[in-house]
Amino acid sequence: MKKTLLGLGLGAMLASSMMAQDLMMATTTSTDNTGLLDYLAPKFEKDTGVTLKWVATGTGKALKMGGNCDVDILFVHAPASEKKFIATGFGVDRQQVMYNDFVIIGPKEDPAKVSGMAPSVALNAIKSQEAKFFSRGDNSGTNKKELSLWKNAKVDTKEASTWYVQTGQGMLRTINMASEKAGYTMTDRGTWIKYMSQQGDKNLMKIVVEGDKTLFNQYSVVSINKEKCSNVKPELAKKFTNWVVSPATQQVIADFRLLGQALFIPNAGK
Repeated sequence: MKKTLLGLGLGAMLASSMMAQDLMMATTTSTDNTGLLDYLAPKFEKDTGVTLKWVATGTGKALKMGGNCDVDILFVHAPASEKKFIATGFGVDRQQVMYNDFVIIGPKEDPAKVSGMAPSVALNAIKSQEAKFFSRGDNSGTNKKELSLWKNAKVDTKEASTWYVQTGQGMLRTINMASEKAGYTMTDRGTWIKYMSQQGDKNLMKIVVEGDKTLFNQYSVVSINKEKCSNVKPELAKKFTNWVVSPATQQVIADFRLLGQALFIPNAGK
């Protein structure tokens, strides 16, 4: 009996120790959809002994998870919202990791004839012609950026009619819906490259707007403050932060490619 109890006690201690080495992250769908986290996680575990687990959702929901003390760290892409989150006291140690850019995509036939236009001009053309536009409508970092572009274009999407569709879905599903209905949408470039790699010759979409400075898309990590959330693991969050901004990992991110194209550009410390 003593041997059994000892074994059970040791097993529980080992299980607890193993559990303590799990880092829980809330992240945006693009780091997950593109395969970046599947690419990074085993390398992180090999280098640190820490297992990375994550929930992929919109940045708005990820920040809410942080505020609810459900995760140890965030990997998100809505700088203004991240800074507000830090101001609440729940977020600490925000550090830049990488960037890509947003692009507006539409049918290869481009029925609204917006190819090459500036974002505001293109969005006004889509609105005036009531060409279908598919918005994630999920308070994600991408959705926040999209809404800011409509605001810059002086278009009130709350007054939009049937041409403006809120999907409530992630980026890949939203692109698929836009493709099925011959409509337009906005995506980060990494997810667009992933979509192209999946569709191959069946892809009916193309980039119509890109390159404007307003389309810059920064990704950062934010740790959850233990003073606000006693259950979080700041030491493991710090391990991930230090690891992901290190020169070696920054190069790993730079080497992550699909169709010969970089999905993210590392810019830690810049």
